[in-house]
Amino acid sequence: MICFILNNTQNRMNQPPFNLLSNIIKKQLDQTTDTGVTALSSWGVSQIEALLDLPFNDLIYQAQFVHRQYHDANTVQLSTLISIKTGGCSEDCGYCPQAARYHTGIDNEDMLSLDKVVTAAKAAKKQGASRFCMGAAWRGPKQRDIVRMTEIISAVKALGLETCATLGMLKPGQAEQLSQAGLDYYNHNLDTAPEFYGEVITTRDYRDRLDTLECVRSAGMYVCCGGIVGMGESRNARAGLIAQLVNLNPHPESVPINNLVQVEGTPLYGTEALDPFEFIRTVAAARITMPKAMVRLSAGRSEMSEVVQALCFLAGANSIFYGDKLLTTGNPEVEQDKVMFKKLGLQSL
Repeated sequence: MICFILNNTQNRMNQPPFNLLSNIIKKQLDQTTDTGVTALSSWGVSQIEALLDLPFNDLIYQAQFVHRQYHDANTVQLSTLISIKTGGCSEDCGYCPQAARYHTGIDNEDMLSLDKVVTAAKAAKKQGASRFCMGAAWRGPKQRDIVRMTEIISAVKALGLETCATLGMLKPGQAEQLSQAGLDYYNHNLDTAPEFYGEVITTRDYRDRLDTLECVRSAGMYVCCGGIVGMGESRNARAGLIAQLVNLNPHPESVPINNLVQVEGTPLYGTEALDPFEFIRTVAAARITMPKAMVRLSAGRSEMSEVVQALCFLAGANSIFYGDKLLTTGNPEVEQDKVMFKKLGLQSL
């Protein structure tokens, strides 16, 4: 009898409850191709804002339904992030403690050696990470930096890890060199909507970011691209960010959603904190509009309770940064995440 009930429940869960899905989501699911890209690429800002405006329970329900069509609902991909070149960046990103112009206590350090990076990658793999991400505080790499990076990427790839790097803006030919070395993903976030971008960054424009993403695609690499919320932007601006991401062709395979980590000395320090439910709504909207992407809880998890993180997983997040430090800011400890995963019945990919 119990088995019969469970089987019937599972069957009902697998059937599309179209009467409960909003018309916009039904339309977009009908248009989704095998690659996960909508045929008409027609998610507009107003449509995404309408998603964000839904009653919370309805939004989460619909995000979970979409999530289960493309992903195992109880698995999470683990990525470890390491800073291979810290501090001294010439940019003026208002959230970043690595900008040379801000007084945040972050020193301008030399690039890590190959041995140090490989040692860190081995440790990450031992702790369960499947992707190893490397970040450098550059406006963009010089050719000598690319040469060193290709050596590092090849060595990390040889360990059996997926490789990801975020090195700033790329010049012609650099993406191809990174790809040939074995780089799987290139991270280059859009950060926010175009209309709000100038409030956060002035040393590069939106087109610069889009150009780098085009270089990455042309070189055959996967795109890791998301943004930061909680920088004082409106809900409309959060919808604008998601619209930019989903209408990239194709949309990113990996979408990190960062909650601003406020660092004293940066211009955004003291910004009013984003309501946790608004963050969860953003995750849900990202899942619905980019159904096949890995949606990652990135910076800011240290300030989130387990309950908030659990709701993010329910909303469709299925990737996290794993390890007690991101580039320069804190992250939940590995053992802490293991305890949370056990409570929630989550498994790592």
